[in-house]
Amino acid sequence: MSHHDCDVAVIGAGTAGLAAERSARRAGARTLLIDDAFAGTLCASRGCMPSKLLIAAAHAAHAVRTAHEFGIAPGGIAIDGKAVMARVQAERDKFVEATRESISQIPDGICIKARARFTGPTVLALDNGDTVSAKAIVIATGSFPMVPGPFRDLGDLLLTNQTVFEQDGLPDSLAVVGAGPLGVELAQAMARLGVRTALFDQKETAGGATHPDVQKAVHQRLDEDLSLHLGVDLSAERSGDRARLTWTGPETGSDEFDRVLVATGRPPALGGLNLEATGLQLDDHGVPEFDRATLQCGDSPIFLAGDCDADAPVLHEAANEGRIAGSNAAAHPDVKSSERTPCFTITFVDPPLATIGAPPGDDSLVGAASYTDQGRAKVENRAVGLVRIYADPQDGRLTGAELFAPGADHMAHLLAQAVMHGETASGLLELPFYHPTLEEGLKPALREICRNTPSGAPPGGDDDDPPGA
Repeated sequence: MSHHDCDVAVIGAGTAGLAAERSARRAGARTLLIDDAFAGTLCASRGCMPSKLLIAAAHAAHAVRTAHEFGIAPGGIAIDGKAVMARVQAERDKFVEATRESISQIPDGICIKARARFTGPTVLALDNGDTVSAKAIVIATGSFPMVPGPFRDLGDLLLTNQTVFEQDGLPDSLAVVGAGPLGVELAQAMARLGVRTALFDQKETAGGATHPDVQKAVHQRLDEDLSLHLGVDLSAERSGDRARLTWTGPETGSDEFDRVLVATGRPPALGGLNLEATGLQLDDHGVPEFDRATLQCGDSPIFLAGDCDADAPVLHEAANEGRIAGSNAAAHPDVKSSERTPCFTITFVDPPLATIGAPPGDDSLVGAASYTDQGRAKVENRAVGLVRIYADPQDGRLTGAELFAPGADHMAHLLAQAVMHGETASGLLELPFYHPTLEEGLKPALREICRNTPSGAPPGGDDDDPPGA
């Protein structure tokens, strides 16, 4: 048993924790990084990367299946589920190894493999018998998959994001419970890989889209690939080697599935930390109250970063929060506020769904554009979806957007930068839009905003586009 003294102790070696430790060390602090596994980040092992590998396989299958629409006869399509999952796992393991390699480069004496619990505001007890005293502590323990009661008795028929990528093949049938970003991504991917798939949610929305027109487009697209059941209550029971799900609500039904993937959310992983010993004010969910501009909990020397604060559970936000929390922990009590980037999320369905910035207010200017007749989208046989762009009514300064359209995962970056830099709709229209591109499809929405600002008509007029734009 040993006692460790440091300036900043970081609990958790995921994306946020690694960023926090690095930031604090660069600020001159003596750091410790405590984790029970050092297994690599959630993104690399069980989130972003394996899910995108599965989605990439689904895109390939869909491209072959629809090739006849271009006059290309593919013959037949045979999906080898074992080969699909073998590639997912092999490439996933390379991403995980890369994160482990970055961990191995942390100087000796900083990483401690153990579980930590608070015994005081700045004192930790580790399950290896060691103790830690720190001037400041960053909690970056991440999140865990929540499994509601009705599904806990399904045994090995139950999948979460912790286990779905460990399967040695694809099931014949799959029920996906939870139509949030992960649920819709994996449901559509599995369906396009030949798995009979049904997607369920108690809410009447899917993928995180907010506007009714965008929701309608998302629902119509998902309906093409799978069986969609929204606004329903579910019960589940094991029936031999299959799971029987029964649903009630706007519709009723019952069906059996080989596997059930539960994607109903990931609450903060704060259990076992003994937060009561910190004296922190906790919210109704047991999460310490904190300032998102500093990541400081009250006026204490404790900071939160990453998914454990239940604020913005996406990788770039976790890395940014880790950086802010680490630098402020090193400087405590002289903490500084940091301007946070606008809300920015992408759900990798086909087409992608992206949201940027703030939702529209009652007086916001709104520009909308359909992609069902957009030139480049038609060329690529991907003419589906729409975009909605929001702006300040006084000057047309962009405040947010919602996109469900081909290329939305790329175009959203342009709009996110525009929101961050205070760009206006007219300012964007002065940029070159190459022809024919998907980006051209943003112009009708931007022009609509311009026509409703005090300055009036958009730059270049309304009819300067080439045919088919």
